[in-house]
Order: sequence, then structure tokens, then C-alpha cells
Amino acid sequence: MSGKSKLNRGQGLLGWAFLSPVVVFYAVFFLIPLLFSLYLSFTEWGGFDLTLIDWVGLKNYKALFADGSTFVNPILKNTFVFAFGTVAISFLIALMVSYMITRLKYEGFWRTLYFLPTVTTVVAIGNVWLYLYNPTNGLINAVLNKLGVSSIKFLDDPTTALASIIVVGGWLGIGSSVLILTAGLKAIPEDYYEAATLEGAGLSDIFTKITFPLLKPSILFVLITSFIGGLQSFTLSLVMTKNGGPGNSTNVGGLEMYNQAFSYGNWGTASAMAFVLFVCVFIVTIVQLTVFRRGGVESY
Repeated sequence: MSGKSKLNRGQGLLGWAFLSPVVVFYAVFFLIPLLFSLYLSFTEWGGFDLTLIDWVGLKNYKALFADGSTFVNPILKNTFVFAFGTVAISFLIALMVSYMITRLKYEGFWRTLYFLPTVTTVVAIGNVWLYLYNPTNGLINAVLNKLGVSSIKFLDDPTTALASIIVVGGWLGIGSSVLILTAGLKAIPEDYYEAATLEGAGLSDIFTKITFPLLKPSILFVLITSFIGGLQSFTLSLVMTKNGGPGNSTNVGGLEMYNQAFSYGNWGTASAMAFVLFVCVFIVTIVQLTVFRRGGVESY
């Protein structure tokens, strides 16, 4: 028994030895920064001298929700509108596209074509759309003028600025969603479709009774990852509307955190914003997991 015990202990130590680089990497680049940012959310710090960190308790959190604060409205509101808007656009279009291209020839070509924008940097995408939205010589306004519609100041009007960025964010997320959803569709056995067709089921019945329920795991993954990405995104707002757009209409949580930390030196406030956003992401993720907790090929 003692020999087996020593062998098991040696195997355990060997396993930890192989895991140690990953554990160290995780601790240094994730766990320690996470705990340090949590500590900073209860302090005031300018970001330079660690000896100047002042403990202020819940002051930063109270300030975020105090009267006159812009964090809840419009920043947090814009963040959720942006996230929900981009997810709705990318998911619905990706679901439709995926359903179609799995029934076309050269499926790999179509998936690659839709995935290409995803591998392009967000800064480049934002600048391209910035020119497309240009009110004087942009392509979109040129088309509208040809149709007899006057030019629209997409990014200079507070009523249209956020919606314009949402369209870009939704378009940018289609490629990755198509890749995941097509993989989920290919995993559904053809026997189900053949049996449904023999029973006289129509396309709508096949989609609602077979395709959608069996695609739930892929849908859940797409919705959760896309929504988290939407809540964290700020690059499009930064590139296309600079610091929050007209009237703070495009200012989102990630951009405000960036400005508070790196522009204003309010690292405590930025950290508090980050953890408030984390709680929001956690709650929404739990709701999504509850709604889509059942489904998939393994459930049938």
C-alpha cells in the first residue's frame, strides 16, 4: 500500500509540475489583477504611486448611482442597448444565413466569406464605416441622395449615433455566429428531417420542432459570448465617435472605464464600474442559461 501511495503521490506531483506554467500564468495575468482591481474599487488612486492609494470604502459605488451621475443614464443604458442591439442583429442574420448555406454547394466558401470581417481589426472596420457614414461624400448618403432622400448625419446626430454604431457591431458579429451555428446545424442527424418530411411536416414545423430545439446549445453559446462581447466593447465608439459622441449618446461602459482610468486617473471609479458591469453580465448570463438550459441532440 505504501508503494502505491508513493506512486500516486509522485504522479500527482508530476501532474502539478506540468500544470504549474498554466497556473502561474493564470495567477499573474488574471487572478492577481482581478483581486487588485477589486481592492482598487474601494479606493482612490491616480495610477502611479502605490503609496498614494486611499481607502474610501463604498464611496465609488455610491457615486456611480448618486443623483446627477451619468453612469446609469446614459452610460449603462447605452451599454445594454448596444449589447442587445448588436446581438439581435448578428444572431438573427447569422441564424438565417447558416440555415441557408448548409443547404448550398461550396458551404466552406460561404462560411469563409462571412467570417472574413471577423479577422479584420475593429479599428480598421470602424474607420471604413466612418467613411461610409460621412454626411458629405459617404457612400450611404450618396445612395440616399440618388433615391431622393436628404443626407443623414449618422454619427453627428444624438438620435442616430448609437443606432449607427449598433449596425456596425451587429454586422461585425455575423461571421463568428455563422461559424458556430453552421457547426451546430451540421451536427443534427438527417434522420430527424427525413422522418418529419415523411410525416408531412412543413418547413416552418421542421424548423420550430426540430432545428431550433436541437440547436439550443449552439444558440446559447452564441448569445452568451456575443452579449458579453457587446457589454465589453468600446472600440467602435472610440474610433467612430471619439469620446462618447454627441451628447454622450454613444458612451458605453468600457469607454467610460477607459477614460476614467487612463484619461482622468480615477482608477478606483473605473474599477467600481468594471465590477458593476460584471454583476450585470453575470445576471444576464444566468438568465440565458435558465432559458436555454434544455435542448440539443443529447436531449433526444
